[in-house]
Amino acid sequence: MNVEVLAYVVLVISTALSLVLLVWLSLGRYLKWSAANRRAGELLCSVLTGEQYRQLSRRGYVDFSSPHYQQRIYRVPRAPGLVNVIERGRRKENLCLQPLEWVPDADVMVIHKLMIEADEETYLQTANRIAP
Repeated sequence: MNVEVLAYVVLVISTALSLVLLVWLSLGRYLKWSAANRRAGELLCSVLTGEQYRQLSRRGYVDFSSPHYQQRIYRVPRAPGLVNVIERGRRKENLCLQPLEWVPDADVMVIHKLMIEADEETYLQTANRIAP
């Protein structure tokens, strides 16, 4: 076998191994992502009331009542997006509050719910406010 043929065979084998490695890494990431989304969905189901879960299923968002301000709700979307602050039936402002690292969308909803319920003032101070 001459040197050119040997070089070609090495190139083909190394390319094939690189592709296999790329597919393997991509599949691993997908499986981790898929498992994270599944666990996040289960957690979200466990923290929402039945009424909140039905609202999420029907409308794609959940309204969380303010623990401190009467007539105020926070409308949190399932997909990434702005949280609407609604007072007396009218949108007052929008809030932008996102985690620094990627987490599943369902986990973001859980974060919003728990922050609003546990420490609404810090939630409001942390969020970027955007006029409607």
